[in-house]
Amino acid sequence: MIAEEGRGPAEGVDSVLAALADSTRRQLLDVLAAQGEATATTLAERLPISRQAVVKHLAVLGAAGLVSGARVGREVRYAVRPAALDAAARWMATLAADWDRRLATIKRLAEAAEREES
Repeated sequence: MIAEEGRGPAEGVDSVLAALADSTRRQLLDVLAAQGEATATTLAERLPISRQAVVKHLAVLGAAGLVSGARVGREVRYAVRPAALDAAARWMATLAADWDRRLATIKRLAEAAEREES
């Protein structure tokens, strides 16, 4: 997991999941992933929301570590930062593996109990 400055790994995953809970932010990430980078104005042209709304959504994505903005002249160009998303995906994979182990144990116990009854 990545640990953001002053935050633990779980808090980083929490902020990623909270940011991804909004469909508009997921759309922004999709557009940025497809384009590589874009300005807030360009992103607003692709979505049914204002430039100001795009900027607010980008701020949430930026705070979660999912996008970064770089000033190029008078523009700020935003790009996807995959590290935070990768950390959240690793957390989910670990969680899934833990549940798989638990379910396998329950299955073994149930099968053993069934054999004992027979």
